[in-house]
Amino acid sequence: MMNKMYSEKSDQIVEILNELDVDLWMVWVRETSQMADPVLELILGGDLVWQSALLFSRDGSKIAVVGNLDADGVEKRRIFDKIVPYTKSIKQSLLEELQKLEPKKIAIDYSRNDVSADGLTVGMHMLLREYLSGTPYLGKLDSAEDIIKRLRGRKTSEEVSRIRKAVSITEDIFSQAQNYVKIGLSELEIYRFFHEQMARFNVEPAWNLDHNPAVDAGPNKLFGHSGPTENITKSGHLLHFDFGVKYDGYCSDIQRMFYFGPRDSVPNEVEQAFKAVKGAIEQAASFIKPGVKGYEVDAVARNYVMDLGYDEYQHALGHQVGRFAHDGGTLLGPLWERYGNSPKGIVEAGNVFTLELYVTTKEFGQVSLEEDILVTSEGCEFCIS
Repeated sequence: MMNKMYSEKSDQIVEILNELDVDLWMVWVRETSQMADPVLELILGGDLVWQSALLFSRDGSKIAVVGNLDADGVEKRRIFDKIVPYTKSIKQSLLEELQKLEPKKIAIDYSRNDVSADGLTVGMHMLLREYLSGTPYLGKLDSAEDIIKRLRGRKTSEEVSRIRKAVSITEDIFSQAQNYVKIGLSELEIYRFFHEQMARFNVEPAWNLDHNPAVDAGPNKLFGHSGPTENITKSGHLLHFDFGVKYDGYCSDIQRMFYFGPRDSVPNEVEQAFKAVKGAIEQAASFIKPGVKGYEVDAVARNYVMDLGYDEYQHALGHQVGRFAHDGGTLLGPLWERYGNSPKGIVEAGNVFTLELYVTTKEFGQVSLEEDILVTSEGCEFCIS
């Protein structure tokens, strides 16, 4: 199944190179068990030790120039048409392959906007420039950001299937939590319950264990990337979760809220806040479709809650989900400097995004929800199996 997925992604690469009029994409890495380019999980699914050049040409050629002890492992993956092993130095072998391909533009993995496209280290960049010095290829290097953005964002049917399963498991665990949580439990006790459930479903956390799940009890705990505390759940208080799992290499990312009290006595302030957040998500989901820009989607939800009199939420509406919970590429966010050009990206069919936001109440703290959606040719659908 994994080989099928890598085959699908490598076919996408050729399509994308031709769309962008790029002759060659070079993934240039070494010792990836210590410093892995994020794109390797999409195109290789393994580690490389020696300096390695994974070459993808717009004519369909897929060539791996790798150390002699890495060659057999790469060949067994059946991704590359040609394996070029070297022993003493990669330089000559790399230059020979470039001479055969004669690229006019070579994309390499650096980006000022997108961490998922910024896998080339400074040292490896310097080394590559040294190897290409005196050749015509040195002046042909360019960013692979647009290639990686499209490759990561356009989920194949297999990738979508795994994300849907991750979402389904996440929802199942939330259902178990609904039967478990009660007044008097600490955030840490609830956090441990979620970890027991992940072990039961045999899934990994979608992000760092120290704050997955985020568990926030009561009105005085600000939501964010901090871990659980000894805060106790109390009657008349809210309980917030931000939780995601990784199933077979692919992630979910979902937020839910619980209220402790009789169903028929939910405070009006809480009910109105919940409706505002839910309404904003529904408005954004109705608006999003291929071709719109990320900041345009964010503005729909942002204006919706602000028009209702709530303060502006202090983050982007949505990020992409895939191999990572924050998977890079186009961001559904405002045009703030901290986000660079990511919100200006174009939404594409096959993208999987979160839709998440909060509003702040006077008496009960923040009310926040998060859903995962798949962009389709006509709009979007929620990622629940």
